[in-house]
Amino acid sequence: MPELPDITVYLEALERRIVGHTLERAEVAGPFLLRTERTAAECIGHRVQGLRRVGKRIAIGFYHGVWLVLHLMIAGRLHWSSKPKKPDGRRTLAAFTFDSGCLTLTEAGSRKRASLHVVNDVKSFDPGGIDVMASTLAEFTAVLRSANHTMKRSLTDPHLFSGIGNAYSDEILHRACLSPVMLTSRISDEEIARLHRAVRESMTEWIEKLRADAGENFPEKVTAFREGMAVHGRYGLLCPVCGTKVQRIRYASNETNYCPQCQTGGKLLADRALSRLLRQDWPKSIEELEEMRRRS
Repeated sequence: MPELPDITVYLEALERRIVGHTLERAEVAGPFLLRTERTAAECIGHRVQGLRRVGKRIAIGFYHGVWLVLHLMIAGRLHWSSKPKKPDGRRTLAAFTFDSGCLTLTEAGSRKRASLHVVNDVKSFDPGGIDVMASTLAEFTAVLRSANHTMKRSLTDPHLFSGIGNAYSDEILHRACLSPVMLTSRISDEEIARLHRAVRESMTEWIEKLRADAGENFPEKVTAFREGMAVHGRYGLLCPVCGTKVQRIRYASNETNYCPQCQTGGKLLADRALSRLLRQDWPKSIEELEEMRRRS
């Protein structure tokens, strides 16, 4: 799912292409994409006034007060073309033709979760999480300690922090040298300061990388798994800091990647599926895991 760095670069690319330009045609072919009775046709003939990030959503505002709010979910992506495109309803779900070019929304896979809302007010889409790039250490601390969750859950909770998801939370926690399952009630002031710094540094670093990758082009290679990431999507590969093999915790369709040496003091966190299977034979450390692999 595109997160804060990806959405930021999307918005920058869109600003150069559609702000001040008129929407000439809007076609929505995906049967589940539009979630309101109102349609994008209300915006045809109107100019784009501005853009806004609302959590992980992209909001396109027009001068007559109507907003198109897009949520790409996991597999949705935006594309730009100088020529008009026609959505097929299978992979290309919508096409918005401006006097400057055509914006299309695609979604891979059969589970269509991306959404489009046509509204007058975007406030209802804001889950209330703070802007981590603008927050002070005091604000960050207050939000982090407002509920007792694991570090991973807190960072990815949109009601607490805006725009952080599965991928970048892994990178943030690795940079901060903190366990993803550590409870926020047990974190020290020094660790919070380290985490706050890691959030801002990670987000800034990745925004700059994605911005440089796209250049003046529209960002097409938006993915949760990027070359240069320290742990996310790198299960079994070596941690770039200490050389220990990156481990994972799997749950539902997601997984958390971490370095046991940098983040958990060498302790191997229990994977729900495997630890249930192995029970008392589940290795407690990376050394025990490697020894188990050697024996097998």
